Amino acid sequence: MMESMNRTAPNEELDLLDRSLIQALMIDGRASFSRLAEVLEVSDQTVVRRYRRMRSGGLIRVIGLPQGRRVGLFESWLRVQCAPDAALVVAEALARRPDISWVKLGSGGTEIHCLTKARTRADRDGLLLDKLPRTRRVTGVSAHTLLRVFVGGPERWCGLDVLRPDQVAALERPPVPPGRERHTLDEAELALLSVLGRDGRAGYPELARASGLSESTARRRLERLRELGALYLDVELVPTRLGYEAEATLMLTAAPARLAEAGAAVARHEEVPFAAAVTGAANLLAVVVCRDTEALYTYLTERIGAVPGIERVEVIPTLRNIKRAGMLVEDGRLVDP
Repeated sequence: MMESMNRTAPNEELDLLDRSLIQALMIDGRASFSRLAEVLEVSDQTVVRRYRRMRSGGLIRVIGLPQGRRVGLFESWLRVQCAPDAALVVAEALARRPDISWVKLGSGGTEIHCLTKARTRADRDGLLLDKLPRTRRVTGVSAHTLLRVFVGGPERWCGLDVLRPDQVAALERPPVPPGRERHTLDEAELALLSVLGRDGRAGYPELARASGLSESTARRRLERLRELGALYLDVELVPTRLGYEAEATLMLTAAPARLAEAGAAVARHEEVPFAAAVTGAANLLAVVVCRDTEALYTYLTERIGAVPGIERVEVIPTLRNIKRAGMLVEDGRLVDP
């Protein structure tokens, strides 16, 4: 039974039960507390207490996000070069934009990486062709369209592996059938997503008030969006709280005929929470988290070095995370934007 495991203070590293709860939420972010308690073999009160401690402490956040390809979003990974004294200001300005979900500083503090999710092509082009080029002290911008996501978003990260197979099976939902047509979000669904983007476990009364629907209709709409693959539940966290001190972005170049194979192989690495095929000279993007720089070196030489088809690697250390999946990062904690 996990009930008797040692509890940790909020400023200490997360313990096994905390990690088990995080992994359970990654499988089904809206599973009821009673269901989570049953699977984790602890009391309801223990699950509620652990979840509320981690959430109020800014350690984790369950959020509901639109699946870009299903709802027609234009997703791009941007590399923005700035003068050294301007990068942080520009990064913070980008983080305030609702159409940008990730912002991080790298390359000695002169390069910003961010993930855009524009609702229209015009919105995307306006940022790339007008706003960023006109921004003072921005010296260069390159955009990489996301072609295929191998891990990240609805595809779960395998870095947390503490639950037994039967516990995982008890929480897993039926897979979304491939090849579904694009779903156009209506105003009520956009209102639901607005709430879920701040709290993926928001109650149905709150969702009903925001969308103007009845609670039963809001429940059906949310479930339908999940079944269509238009909405997924993500668990955002601060890697350092899990003991990962070294984070980097890898821009990998794979032979075109080996790109799918290389992307699938990288996605299976427990160090990689996000990997995608992208446009550009480097055609495979991966975000890597490791215990320390020595572990990062080992990962690059032994794991990446063994992936068939990869011809070139650019490693860009992350100096600071400004925004993670829509949540701002302040003093190592997640806060509302």
